[in-house]
Amino acid sequence: MDPETARERMVDRLGRRPDVDSAALAALRAVPRHEFVPDEGVEAAYADRPVPIGDGQTASAPSVVGLMCSLLEVEAGDDVVEVGTGCGYHAAVTAELVAPGGVYSVEYDPDLAADARDRLSRLGYDAVRVRVGDGREGWPEHAPYDAAYLTCAAPEIPDPVVDQVREGGRVVAPVDADGGRLGGGQRLVSLRVDGDGVEREDHGGVRFVPMRGGDGEG
Repeated sequence: MDPETARERMVDRLGRRPDVDSAALAALRAVPRHEFVPDEGVEAAYADRPVPIGDGQTASAPSVVGLMCSLLEVEAGDDVVEVGTGCGYHAAVTAELVAPGGVYSVEYDPDLAADARDRLSRLGYDAVRVRVGDGREGWPEHAPYDAAYLTCAAPEIPDPVVDQVREGGRVVAPVDADGGRLGGGQRLVSLRVDGDGVEREDHGGVRFVPMRGGDGEG
């Protein structure tokens, strides 16, 4: 199957889900996922499941990327900080949503960061900036952001990341249930930042790679 047909079928399937909005579907339709996971082949690239990208990391399933992008509620011109670049796929989908805004992505692994930077540049995603660093600290130089998200599971969403989001903005992340104790699982949560703190919502169980040292994958 050619990549375009496979991608259309993937998005058509995701369009039946009530938790992925039309903007996220359009962004997923625009991004060539097979370019981000080239060793897996077209069918695996467009299956709705995580794909290994090396060093124990994965590219999240398209449905999870779509759900997280929907929960962010971003618009054209917004700026977003991402913790965990990984292969760059999630950042590319987010970039489609916020163009001409920017995505500022922090990756713990230097090799993943370099590969993602080159791949994103080759595919024309110049609005995505990637740096190597501790994702727990976000990317303060470009704050405040309109939204933030993590592509790796943490015991809690790091305070510096939340602090870098403007009032009214959203943060989406997988967090370890029960403080990360064995068997606790993970939950996808969203926060809305307001003047009195944050409003928190739970969106169900998920499974992400853990935050490494300072961040994780994407």
